Parts: sequence; C-alpha cells; structure tokens
Amino acid sequence: MLKQDENLSFIIEPELKPRTEQRLDLYFSIPNEMSVNPQTLSEESFFNNNFKSHLAYNANNIHLPLVRSRFVSKNKGEQQDYRQNLNLYCYQVRLALNADIKDTLKHQEADEFYPAAIELCEQTKGLLKKLRRYTPDDEKLLPFYKNADNYLSWHVEQSFLKLLDEGPRSSDFAKERSDLLEFCKAENSYRDEQEYNSQSTLEDANRITNKMRLLQRLIEHGVVLNRTTRHLNSYLKRMVKGTVTAVIMAFVMLVVLNARSNFTEVTATLILILGVIYGLREIFKEDITRVIWRAIVRGRPKWRFQFKNSITKDKIASQYIWLEYTSFKRLPKAVRRIFSKRRHQNKQAAQWLHFASETQVNAKEFLPGYDTLQQTMQFSLAPFARYLKRGEGKLYHLDSNKISKKAVERRYQLNVVLVFTQSEDETLYQRYKITLNRSKIVNIERIYSQTDILKDER
Repeated sequence: MLKQDENLSFIIEPELKPRTEQRLDLYFSIPNEMSVNPQTLSEESFFNNNFKSHLAYNANNIHLPLVRSRFVSKNKGEQQDYRQNLNLYCYQVRLALNADIKDTLKHQEADEFYPAAIELCEQTKGLLKKLRRYTPDDEKLLPFYKNADNYLSWHVEQSFLKLLDEGPRSSDFAKERSDLLEFCKAENSYRDEQEYNSQSTLEDANRITNKMRLLQRLIEHGVVLNRTTRHLNSYLKRMVKGTVTAVIMAFVMLVVLNARSNFTEVTATLILILGVIYGLREIFKEDITRVIWRAIVRGRPKWRFQFKNSITKDKIASQYIWLEYTSFKRLPKAVRRIFSKRRHQNKQAAQWLHFASETQVNAKEFLPGYDTLQQTMQFSLAPFARYLKRGEGKLYHLDSNKISKKAVERRYQLNVVLVFTQSEDETLYQRYKITLNRSKIVNIERIYSQTDILKDER
C-alpha cells in the first residue's frame, strides 16, 4: 500500500466506493539524530508544505486495451458534457500509457521488449485515431479538443522516446526500433501541421514543458476533484487564547491592587514590583496558552478537505486530517506491540509523529463507468532529511597486502506503522522500514503485515 513516489516522497493510494468511510493512521518513529521535533518542524509546517491529497475517478491499474473509448464519442449534448467525456478519455489514455510503458521497460531482453513495444505502439495509434475521428464541428468545443489532442500527442511522443532511450538495444530489431522512431516523428509532424505550438515555444524546452503541464491540468478538469481546505479549531484557539489572557489579567490586576494598597505613594519599589508583575505575565502567558491548547486539541482533527466535482459542483467526499507529535505510551496497544518487535539495535531514542486521515464518501454513485474513486496521499520526507549529514567516510579493505578503499554514505532509517480501517471490524496493520540519505529514499521495505478482525483499539 505504501510505495515510493519521487526521490524523497512516498504515496498511499487507497480506493473508495460510494457511501463508504475509511481511516488511515501512520505512526512515524523518527530517530533523534535526525533532529526532527516540534521546534524544528511544526505540524502545521509539515501539513502545508509536505503533504498532498487528491481524489480522482478511478483509472488506476488501467491499460490501453481497457480505455473506455465510448467516452470520447459522446460529442453531442451540452458543452460541459463534451468536455468531461473528452477529459475522461484523455485522462485514461495518459494513465494507461504510463502503466504500459513501465511494464514494457521491465523486459530486459530485446526479443521480449520490442514485440511488446510494437504492440503498445499499435494500441496507442488506435486510441489516437478514435480521438481524432470525433473532431467537433462546434467552434465552442474546438478549443477543448485542440488542447487535449495537443497534449496527448506530445505525451505519447515523449513516452515512446523514453521507452526507446531506456529499453535494450539490439541490431536484430533495427526495423522495429525504426518503426517506433517513425511513429514519434509522425506525431511531432502532426502537431506542426495543426500549428498547435509556436516556434518560439518549441525552441525553449522550459516553455513547451510548462505549457504541456498546463494542458495536463486542463484535461484533469472534471476528473480530478476540486479540493478546498478548512482549518478546524481556529475559533476555539481564539477563545482559549482570550480566556487565558483574561484569567492572567485578572490575577495580575489583583496583585497590582494589593501592591498599590501597601504603597501610599508612587515609589521606585512600587514601579519595580509592577514591572516584574507585567514581565512575568508576558513570560508565562504564551507558555500557559500553548500547554492548555495542546491538551485541548489532542485527539481532535486539525484540517478538513472537501472534494467537489469541478463541473457539477456536487460534494463528493470529505477528509479529516489529524497530525501531532505524541509519545510511545499514547500509541495504541497493537501499534506498540508491532514497534516492540524490532531488533534491539533498532530500538533507539526516537520522536513519535502520528498522522491520521478519515475519508467519508457522500456520493451515492459516480460517473458512468466508474465504481470507485482513487485517493492519492503524498508525503514528502524532505524536512526529515534537512539536518542529515552528507555521505562521508571510507571503508578500507585489505586484499593480498594491498589496501583498497571505498567511499560510503551515511544512511538513516525511519520505522512507520500503517493502520488501515475500511470498516468497523476489519483492520490492516503494516510496518515499513524506510531507508534514506540526504538526497533520496534508498529503499522501502515492508517488514510486517497482518489483517486482523479486531475491535478498534483507539
């Protein structure tokens, strides 16, 4: 369930059905030597800068033959209907092509790689023909089509160039390689004929890439749900701060009145006492407010996401987020048992961080042809690596009176326990060991996995 995304990030992608609820808990054991604590990385900073969540109609694990071409053929009806159907088609083609490119690159031998690549090319040609067969006549719909066609053609070309660059090479398959290159050239020429991109844009790699990223976001309109964020407990925090200030001020005024009654005249001693009283108020007001606030919000969600269909504006789902530093004693018993199974050398002093997400799907049904939503939660470990030391040191080896040496890098390990609850009784427990250095996640290894029918121990 937990897998690496980019150099210093990992993702979790659960699926959601209509009218369902699910909860995800992540418990991080962060070694103290990584210098991650509430002072160096606040919960709010981690949430705002290093966590992303989005929902989309499920096109995960789809391959090119499974793309629903009927979507793009629905060019009748309202403008928004055409745009949504077009975007659904292009979105499916993009994800399916990405999945099939990865599968094809798994073939290390040329005699397996090139037949798979040629088959993939033929499937892609067929899907592009279906898209271009239904070019709209309505001038109002034409811009949507051109944006989608431009992006899809460019993405297909880039995907096959990557495939040829990273795949095996063999003189026995020169013809197949030439055919794939001709396909890429044909798509490039097609975009030139349609005048989709200006010459100045084509000559600047940054401009053409950024333009295609914009077009990618446009084809996600209506497929990836719009998200709005609400910070919970903001009014409660103001009330707590106001109440603490009122209590402290009342106490200070009481002390001031008592001091004033003991001094009939304004003296240096009275001024000194009043200064000390007001100074103590400023010192302890923030500390007292912080302690009381953390005690009140412990166990309460801090943020809420609402997901809506970007076209119909219908509310599809909502997600509540918890994020807080905690202690080992406050972890659920089942999680403590899992962490306790680590080897003795791994049981080092650590900071504990708890993340929780509770998602509720409000929609009774999704778009035609879709039974689930795909949720993607991305966690960046960049702030965890901020204070890590760079790879340094050498390993010496003696071989036949000759001393050799190798440069070694310093690596760190995070232990993460994932608790996934789909219903009231069924709970999945998994523990992962994440090895990282200053620049990337080196490895993610699942150490423990168990599905239990238990009463929730939270």
